[in-house]
Amino acid sequence: MYSKIAPVRRTRFHALSIAGALAALCAFPAHADDKDQIVTDRPDFVEGSNVVGAGRLQIETGLAWDRNAAQGVKERATYTPTLLRYGISDTLEVRLETDGRLQRTTSEGPLRLRERGYGDVSLGVKWHAMDAVGNKPSVGVLVHADLESGSSAFRGDGIRPSVRVAAEWEFENGMSMGIMPGLVYQRGEQGGVSGMFGITFGKPITETLTSFFELSSPQIARSRRGGTEAVFTTGLAYLLTNTVQLDTALSRGLNSRTTDYSFTIGISVKL
Repeated sequence: MYSKIAPVRRTRFHALSIAGALAALCAFPAHADDKDQIVTDRPDFVEGSNVVGAGRLQIETGLAWDRNAAQGVKERATYTPTLLRYGISDTLEVRLETDGRLQRTTSEGPLRLRERGYGDVSLGVKWHAMDAVGNKPSVGVLVHADLESGSSAFRGDGIRPSVRVAAEWEFENGMSMGIMPGLVYQRGEQGGVSGMFGITFGKPITETLTSFFELSSPQIARSRRGGTEAVFTTGLAYLLTNTVQLDTALSRGLNSRTTDYSFTIGISVKL
């Protein structure tokens, strides 16, 4: 999924219970080889190019908070973004993504509206199209469809298909770079095809701790279709074991069409 609380997402299960179960897994040592080391698509916007591998299940979940204020209206949102990835082969995976349980509070002066529910579900596939060779990047192609399946307050309009291409470069100094252009089709009065783009840079701090920063536009569109969003994100990912990763990220909206601040903490496990 590519926007935070906007009505575009998912199914009825509580990601908090998943997070608790995953935390329990951290008590067990990992027995994976380096080639099986977990590589996640969270917590940044730009997706990775690799898949999880044949027969492997990867669970990526967390807690997230959004804060926004515009024209005297304040919005506060909490949600539980979760991504399930299962490898069909060494180059193909199927994906289920959701914002999980959501709560949004909107305040204007003395008036306050609180909404609770579940986000829509997004179903998709990722194909690892090309390994990195020389100066050529590792490339993955993602095709998703957001389904009109969530609670009424957070439900999108019909099926919204999208396609994204993720390209990654690894450099000799340990730095990495990823870019992700994409297109998404939205329905409704402001519907039509809009673009998206992100570029991210990663730098290892230690063998198990990596930092990143990212510039992204989850939506590139004309003003009549909601306009273009712009976000700066920075965060950390910590490899607890070869198959368990902890992460955190802070995002700042760069224009009036974008949520002011977003913060997330998460855990990912490869089984």
